[in-house]
Amino acid sequence: MTQQHTILLVGESNVGKTHYGAQFLKRLMVKACALKMHGAPTNLEAFTTALGCLTEGRATDHTPASSYVESVWPIQDDSGRLAELIWPDYGGEQVRNLVTERRIPATWRERVLQATDWVVLIRLHSLRSEEDLFSRPLRSFATAEKQDEPAKFEPSDQARTIELLQILLYLAQFSLDRPLRKPRLTLLLSCWDELQTTELPPDLLRARLPMLWSFVRSNWIAPSILGLSALEKPLSKTVPDVDYATRGPEDFGYVILPNGERSADITLPIKRLMAEAA
Repeated sequence: MTQQHTILLVGESNVGKTHYGAQFLKRLMVKACALKMHGAPTNLEAFTTALGCLTEGRATDHTPASSYVESVWPIQDDSGRLAELIWPDYGGEQVRNLVTERRIPATWRERVLQATDWVVLIRLHSLRSEEDLFSRPLRSFATAEKQDEPAKFEPSDQARTIELLQILLYLAQFSLDRPLRKPRLTLLLSCWDELQTTELPPDLLRARLPMLWSFVRSNWIAPSILGLSALEKPLSKTVPDVDYATRGPEDFGYVILPNGERSADITLPIKRLMAEAA
């Protein structure tokens, strides 16, 4: 019997996790996608609250930094394959703290160990692009040492993302002696609409975050890299978007597949994972 997928979604603050969850939930509710619920989900409050805002044409507030509520969704695809979608609703600062503090809460440890698939959301538009200690020439450090105040260097956003993946791999007890088949890895480049690009998602990741691209390609046999626009356009938290409120949020949002194909079914990244043997 094929093992059931357990899919864990991870992302730092302001990458659109809650908006994606709300739109995903709406697609399931109106049956406008390739997946369906297979049983009762748990802890939907954060996503139904966000969905209420979207129904009015407004963006929702960010999840408080101290919050951690797991929402578990039993889902099924059109071929009868089953999966548990683990949708932690947490302040994205918690993900950053995993790297900076190197302390793994018990709630994270359990879920990482159980997951067969990882989905990591990355918002390219909000990542810092300045040089860091991995890209600056060595002579710049020698110059800094001559100054009265010692310069402070910290890893870039892409270096921190690599560190996060390494911590998760260590926690899940996976070795990097050879490229991994499991856990399967999907990188979702979120808020795709704000990038205003026609590049393919893998090409854009390689151009914008070459170090992360190299790490992922070196350590996973078949990583998936897709674009995601959960909302399709920016929304205000206070001023309703009339078009959104009139047509309904299910009419908005799309994914860009690795080959550049655009689809309105934002559940496709999860369906693609379910189509592979767990």
